[in-house]
Amino acid sequence: MKSFSTLQIALGVSVAVHAALLTVRIVDPEGFNRVFQDTPLEVVLVNAASHDKREKAQAIAQRTLAGGGEAAKGRATSPLPPSALTELGDASEDAQRRIEAMQEQQMVMLAQVKRMLAAMPPADPRQPSSSAEAKEREEKRRRLSQLLAEIERRINEENARPKKRYISPATREEVYAIYYDGLRRKIEERGTTNFPELGGRKLYGELTMVVTVNHDGRVLGTEVVETSGNTTLDRRAQAIARAAGPFGRFNEAMRRRADQIVVVSRFRFTRDETLETKLTSQ
Repeated sequence: MKSFSTLQIALGVSVAVHAALLTVRIVDPEGFNRVFQDTPLEVVLVNAASHDKREKAQAIAQRTLAGGGEAAKGRATSPLPPSALTELGDASEDAQRRIEAMQEQQMVMLAQVKRMLAAMPPADPRQPSSSAEAKEREEKRRRLSQLLAEIERRINEENARPKKRYISPATREEVYAIYYDGLRRKIEERGTTNFPELGGRKLYGELTMVVTVNHDGRVLGTEVVETSGNTTLDRRAQAIARAAGPFGRFNEAMRRRADQIVVVSRFRFTRDETLETKLTSQ
């Protein structure tokens, strides 16, 4: 130290202090805390991985995963299934037609595979099973049998699910229009006769509700997808829709197409103390 002058020592100390200060970042403590409060990350397990790096993660996992499954654009924001409201409009009509086309294709494939299996010669016990021709034939029979079983499994699974028909302004079939008109009249009559009130005060407002009706006319469920802002009115509206049922059994034409219908309606409790409903896809 004696070999350094006082000026050199002072310069060295100054450089060290400035270097230390450059590594320090001063931030607002409250703002820093809000970063963690406003963007909480859950710890989850994933069963796949991807090479894409996520700039903004939605969860902490053992490996990087960009989308996947039914949420290809990211992680689902709710554990609940998608609302039926998203299934309506012209898109639901197109989706219904695509599903019907796929079902027809499955039936065609099923018939083709059955014909191919029936056309194959039965196993000949006199022919050595170790021959290349016999092995190739049995392998083809095995593959066709597996394909047949898979197609039948899918068809049985689809048949086991209730077929739903979404009634919206885009639904033009007369048979559904007539049924909906009767349903609408019963709900409006019930809501007007039993106009919602709380503590002797009438409740006015608008809300959007999904009503699911079974083929025997029973109301299977109600879901408020756009609230009126008044939870009491929302609950009373659901009670009115359920109490208005049953709405009558589906006729033969409806039954061929659907086991259940899903109706999205705008409920409007007016100052005239009447209930008005209107089909909506919004």
